Amino acid sequence: MDANFMNQLMQQAQKVQEDMKAAQAKLAGITVEGTAGGGMVRVTVNCKNEVVNVSIEKEVVDPEDKEMLEDLIVAATNQAIQKAGARAQEEMQKAMGPMGGMMGGLNLPGF
Repeated sequence: MDANFMNQLMQQAQKVQEDMKAAQAKLAGITVEGTAGGGMVRVTVNCKNEVVNVSIEKEVVDPEDKEMLEDLIVAATNQAIQKAGARAQEEMQKAMGPMGGMMGGLNLPGF
């Protein structure tokens, strides 16, 4: 193999690695929202799968039916986590640039 080609390949790999680190750092600042109960329960999650906010409308709080509220919170949280995972994967694919295509649709664990 040509030494110049190998040098270029190594430089490109190093750039992708740097871009991926920057993208991972950026993920904490990207938030998505999941909702349930017609928007009565909203959960905001960042793209590192950390819950950053929970909002519950007064009308949905019924001490006699706490199970419904628990189900709404779970549903909104799961929706937000799914959205965050999809968004995180998009950001990482962007960071990988053309090399992402070479790796056959990389599926990153935890994203």
